[in-house]
This record gives sequence, structure tokens and C-alpha cells, in this order.
Amino acid sequence: MPFNRRHMTMRKSLLGATLVLLACASAGALAQDRDRDRPGNGPGPGAGPSRPGPGPGAGPGRPGPVRPGPGRPGPGPGARFDGRYGHNHYYPSRGYVYGTLPVGAISVGFGSGSYFFHGGVWYRPYSGRYIVVQPPLGIYINTLPPDYATVWVAGTPYYYADDVYYNVAPGRGYVVVAAPPGVDTTQTAPPPAPAPAAPDPIFYPRNNQSPAQTEADRRDCNAWATSQPQAMADAKVFQRATDACMDGRGYTVR
Repeated sequence: MPFNRRHMTMRKSLLGATLVLLACASAGALAQDRDRDRPGNGPGPGAGPSRPGPGPGAGPGRPGPVRPGPGRPGPGPGARFDGRYGHNHYYPSRGYVYGTLPVGAISVGFGSGSYFFHGGVWYRPYSGRYIVVQPPLGIYINTLPPDYATVWVAGTPYYYADDVYYNVAPGRGYVVVAAPPGVDTTQTAPPPAPAPAAPDPIFYPRNNQSPAQTEADRRDCNAWATSQPQAMADAKVFQRATDACMDGRGYTVR
């Protein structure tokens, strides 16, 4: 083979080998980039501006971490259990910041600002987000929280939820008030309800009266019982008069 042709063939072989090596190196670099970008593979030491790490944590006097949006708090991080008065409910801690308000939050104006209320939790706008706060005294709301405890003080009911006390505000719904004096020693439910009324008596026809006749006699005896002294003021007197009338018409009362 002539020298020039042999020399050209060697140059082509070297050039091909160089291209193969470059292609392999590029493929390896791309594979490493893909591995770094997979979920769960965080940046290694010395990550640059294109791969930021977590921001500064919340410290004293600084709002807590930003959450995407509040749901119904449960026994997890950031939730606070309120067991006072047997309330037994979870709420987000004061100072928590959310990116959005819960669906159905109510806007409440107060002074020169505004608050938002949902599920017993109060929020205020905070740098384009919303922070959980203690509501101011005197702010009105047209509905109570869905979960609350009733606290009776000197015969007056107060409604409690998430360290907040509410009182009835005629014509305006409810108003946030200070904790009433002596709440730690008061009962947390209304006084016991009166005993339930005795069940309706059963009238058994001793003389084989038909159902229609039994009903007619019952109506007549009820009408007669209303004419007896004190029957309209005392249910027991009314029932005794009705029973006596039905017994006189041939019914056994049970």
C-alpha cells in the first residue's frame, strides 16, 4: 500500500476512536446529572445557588414554618391539643403561617384591619400569607365554632374554643370577651335537664272495642281531662284524669 494512503487510513482510525471516547464521556456526565435530579437525591455539600437548601428555621419572635394550607388539625407536628373544659380538640399553634386560607373562611373587619375565621381558628394577613393569631377582644362573629364547650358563670353561658371565650351579642351574633372571673371552678355544661316525661300509656280494651272506638274514646277523655282543675298547669294531673276516664269507659291502663 502506498505510504500516503496508509497514513490517511491511520488518521481516520485515530479520529474515530477520539469521537467514541468523547461520546462515552458525555453519556456518563448526563447520567450523573439525572441521578442528582431524581426525587430523594438532595444536593451534596457545597450546593450552589441553583440548588438552594432549606431556609432559616423559625426562632423566638419569628412566625413558624409556612404551610401550604390549613386543614383540620390532628395530633401531628404543629397541632396543639385543647382539653380544657372537656373540649378535647386540636388546633394549630399561634404563629403558624399558611399559604392559603381554608375553604369557607369568613372575613371579619375590625378596626383598620381584617381577620379571618374558620373552625374556631383566627387568621390575619401576613406578607401575602396568613398567620394564626389570638383574636382581639370585642370582635364580632355571626356563628360559634363548630366545636366548643359551654361554661356557665353566675347563670350566664360563655362559649369556649381554642383559648377564646365568646358571649352572646344580641343583633350581632357573638363577641370575643375576656375570660370570666372564676371560670376554673365553674361547671362546664348547663344544669341537668329535667327527667324525661313518662311514656304515653297503653289502653287495652276490656270490652273488645275496635281501634276506631278506642281512638274516639281517647279524644273524648283528653278533652274531658282539660276541664279538670290544675290539669292544664300540671301534666301529671292531666294524665291521671285521662287514665281515669279511659278506665271508666272499659279500658285497662298500662
